Amino acid sequence: MKVAHLSSAHTRNDTRIFIKQCRSLAFYGYEVTLIVADGQGDESKEKVNIIDVGNLPGRFNRIFKTTIRVLKMAIKLDADLYHFHDPELLLAGIMLKLRGKKVIFDMHENLAAQIRDKEWIPGLFRGLLSIICKLVQIIILPIFDNIVLAEACYSEIWLPGCKTTTIKNFPILSEFSNNIPKSSVKENAVCYIGGVTYIRGLKEMVLATNKAKVKLILAGPCSEETFKDISSYTEWSTTEFLGRVGRKEVASIFSRSIAGLVVLHPSPNYITTEPTKMFEYMAAGIPVIASNFPLWSNIIKDNDCGLSVDPLDPQAIAAAINFMINNPKLVQQMGEKGKRAVVERYNWGIEEAKLINLYKSLLED
Repeated sequence: MKVAHLSSAHTRNDTRIFIKQCRSLAFYGYEVTLIVADGQGDESKEKVNIIDVGNLPGRFNRIFKTTIRVLKMAIKLDADLYHFHDPELLLAGIMLKLRGKKVIFDMHENLAAQIRDKEWIPGLFRGLLSIICKLVQIIILPIFDNIVLAEACYSEIWLPGCKTTTIKNFPILSEFSNNIPKSSVKENAVCYIGGVTYIRGLKEMVLATNKAKVKLILAGPCSEETFKDISSYTEWSTTEFLGRVGRKEVASIFSRSIAGLVVLHPSPNYITTEPTKMFEYMAAGIPVIASNFPLWSNIIKDNDCGLSVDPLDPQAIAAAINFMINNPKLVQQMGEKGKRAVVERYNWGIEEAKLINLYKSLLED
């Protein structure tokens, strides 16, 4: 069966779209095409055909012109099922549905909540836009064959009539078991991998690691404006910034680190979601220092795999780091318990089965 994944905003190597979903579908015998707009050209890798409609700069172009390009290519492809990953492509999804196709919308984020944190949107308009977004979703989403949710809590914004499937971003076990040397030597360092922004705790991590006199290994995309500002801090001297890194480099960073940080601010878009990075740290066998949101704290407490802290308090984060440094045996035990929990409950193999079952049910129907 021919299936197509569509994205106007994500790159071809996106972890959720390509590394997890597209590769899993191809492994199970589906003819998979990924349509993207990253400007890197067409290619075929790991049994997935990648078609690039070209990158256009600017949000306006991405929302309107790129959407038209993606839709035209999707129609030309004439797949049996379409699976799209960006809210900008809702109109494209409707057009494909009107052509009698099976269509899935994959909700990576709670967009209505996320809008409230968008710095490029004037503050006066964020609340109104968030409400409008929720209303649009309630009206449009029931027409699709299934809504795939990255988090179970997103179901709160859908109509009861929507068919939903929760497929979480849990780690691929082999990425960590195969790439992290058992004899790796830990540095006097902690790490953070992900989007490098202030709302994700950038300032607090830099200040806390400087207070604790440890290195912060920081990796992920960062805007020029943010980097210019944060690197001007005197506390930045203890930070090793690597920018974007590949999956193998991520495993190497984990092998160097005593613990992983995920101290996101208490935004509505974060407090009820399960952070992918927390489970990747656990999969790598390193303990977690995470924001003390009830959901996150319960995961850490239930699995005894780290410490919860006030994400807005650099002193509290520093104290947790010092505790890890001063208790190496306990740190090792936390790491082992976290890894065991991922093997048993929080891994992509479990979520992959949900994805394959969903495709089977839709295409057989």
